[in-house]
Amino acid sequence: MKAPSGDKKMGLVMATTLVTVNMVGTGIFLLPVSMASVGSISILGWIVAAVGAGSIGLIFAFLGATDPRPGGPYAYARMTFGPYLGFQTNYVYWSANLLGNIAVATTITAYATTFLPALKDQWTGTIATIAIVWTSTFCNIIGPRFVGSLTSWTTILAILPLIAVATAGWYWFDPTVFQAAWNPHNQTTFQAVSASATIALWAFIGIESASVASGVIENPKRTVPLATMLSLLISAALYISTCSVMMGIIPNAELAKSDAPFTEAAARAAGPIAALIIEIAALLKTSGSLVGWTLTIAQSAEAAAGDGIFPRIYGKRDRRGVPVWNFVISGFLMTAIVLATASPTLTDQFNRIIDTAIILVLLPYLYTAVTFVISCRERELPRSRRLAAWAVTLICMGYCVLAVAGSKAELTRNAMVILFLSIPIYLAFLGKTKRPGPPSPEGNESPADA
Repeated sequence: MKAPSGDKKMGLVMATTLVTVNMVGTGIFLLPVSMASVGSISILGWIVAAVGAGSIGLIFAFLGATDPRPGGPYAYARMTFGPYLGFQTNYVYWSANLLGNIAVATTITAYATTFLPALKDQWTGTIATIAIVWTSTFCNIIGPRFVGSLTSWTTILAILPLIAVATAGWYWFDPTVFQAAWNPHNQTTFQAVSASATIALWAFIGIESASVASGVIENPKRTVPLATMLSLLISAALYISTCSVMMGIIPNAELAKSDAPFTEAAARAAGPIAALIIEIAALLKTSGSLVGWTLTIAQSAEAAAGDGIFPRIYGKRDRRGVPVWNFVISGFLMTAIVLATASPTLTDQFNRIIDTAIILVLLPYLYTAVTFVISCRERELPRSRRLAAWAVTLICMGYCVLAVAGSKAELTRNAMVILFLSIPIYLAFLGKTKRPGPPSPEGNESPADA
């Protein structure tokens, strides 16, 4: 396989924007609607989620600085636990992100309804979403450098209106509206916080993107951790501020039914021109996010294909170093998911998809946390750093457990079914799998993997 040459790889700015657009993509524009089902008490859930995501970010930053591996969570799970759990990790991570891409594409369609009202029709909107998926696929076939440039420009052009909402939007913030929406369903504080912290996890899925894509990033030991932590700070600030502003401008009952909450808030606050600017920003931002996520899931599948536990076609590159078939197959699978999850409203489709994706992605985070602890132990760090590592790991694991506790029983059941299906699927590739040895203290591959 031919990897992209150095002049075609992404630097710090491009890597940071890749991670940022992956996190601040769909969520920034539709999560306020999901949070409205809990109420403005969800601000407490955002705080818990930010702390939990911070611990996950620190774990990936450390591993990215000491042992960057293309494939991210998959590569670390395989190194630590062996081929089956490596496969399982990649299987659920890849599946969750395929679902997540549909949520992103659905958001683009939802915000495009302002310009094309016909997209509100279920099947017209479905066809539009499929077209968006394939546009993203073709952008990635052009190459990773193009993806990095595209995500950089869409982020720059779209981030300014979002910053304006996160800052100037407080001028129109009404404390009475916010207070009236505090706990509309009279849940206990634990129920409300765990539910909103689970929903908020969707906002921070993607924090591992630089680690997953380290194979196409320049100087990954320096760039991956910096891009990870910078993106986390940017994303957390934007999410918490914008969601709070939304709940102080739009009454809760209306917010919970909105397909384009930012557009409605801008129209209420500053008129139709401001709404149009936000509409364009939403389209740019979510489009860049979809392109970035398409690259991320392709990198994960390609790393597994190289180890023989995904079909080899996922790792086959053309003469430019681009895994074309990887993107094409993913495009067909996403098309099938769009058709299978079609709903009367785009908001319903969005919520159905992210609910499942959130539960699936927890397992890769937990496995990576174990790799982090083992890596710290193997390096014989000072006692203070070992204690700090355990504290970060326990926060990460506690947040993942809280996210499961806050999910619906049906979602957990569905996630377990998908997880168990990994066993027969893995058996189909067992004969091609290489068994790795234990991780070395230096973070290099064991002789069995060499």
